[in-house]
Amino acid sequence: MKFLCLICAEKVMEQMETADADSHYAEYAKFTEDIRASGHYISCNRLLPPSEATTIRVRNGKVSATDGPWIETKEQLGGYYLIEARDLNEAIRIAARIPGAARGCVEIRPVAEDEQTVSALGFDKNP
Repeated sequence: MKFLCLICAEKVMEQMETADADSHYAEYAKFTEDIRASGHYISCNRLLPPSEATTIRVRNGKVSATDGPWIETKEQLGGYYLIEARDLNEAIRIAARIPGAARGCVEIRPVAEDEQTVSALGFDKNP
């Protein structure tokens, strides 16, 4: 099964002191090396801060775009890992090792791979 691990924290890399950010990057480099070696890794990346985001909405065929999101929340979405795991329990064990889990939280979401979703999105279930 595939799981998306969404990493949230009160501070993203750009908001950290340089030494803290450098240390955190090193933790991520080690974790990423380990998860690649274990065979659970599919993909990952860091997101730029919410100040760089654009939110779009389509209403009655009209597109509106705004800066942000500008919602009152302590935690910001800062990045993700897409992993392969046998089940939720294994995904939890893997996600618990993501460095951001110690500073914020990691939300684990199973990726939909049901027949209707796979068909609608136009890709094979077993690539």
